[in-house]
Amino acid sequence: MTPRSDPLTLEVVELIGSVVARYHEEYEQAASEHALTGAQARVLGLLAREPLPMRRIARHLKCEPSNVTGIVDRLEARGLVERHPDPADRRVKLAAPTEEGIATAERLRASLHFAREPLGELTVAERTLLKQLLRRMLGEDAAEAAE
Repeated sequence: MTPRSDPLTLEVVELIGSVVARYHEEYEQAASEHALTGAQARVLGLLAREPLPMRRIARHLKCEPSNVTGIVDRLEARGLVERHPDPADRRVKLAAPTEEGIATAERLRASLHFAREPLGELTVAERTLLKQLLRRMLGEDAAEAAE
């Protein structure tokens, strides 16, 4: 039996799938309560952490920069995001949340209970281990070392 098809691995894969499905369902519901699509909510959440150029947003979402432009255009039309020249490279535009965008992102984050509540029941050591394992699964440890 290969490691990828053993019963434990298959059960873990199914559990991850269930967690992801429930998270997406709640995320889409929370986004719709703010008249946003899930993609718009994700972009707004990213930008609430730091202003980003379109290419970095696209990398986070794993999509083309042209898709991000449309999402940012709609967020900008609603007064949730604005574009500014990057002080480090004036040829690059950064998307940044407005005050209303930050407030909306905070309300969205506060309404996501599914992931936060069960995680709150884990110890700090368990959450730290889970974070490290998830980053390892995503290959982010290597990507962070390269940047």
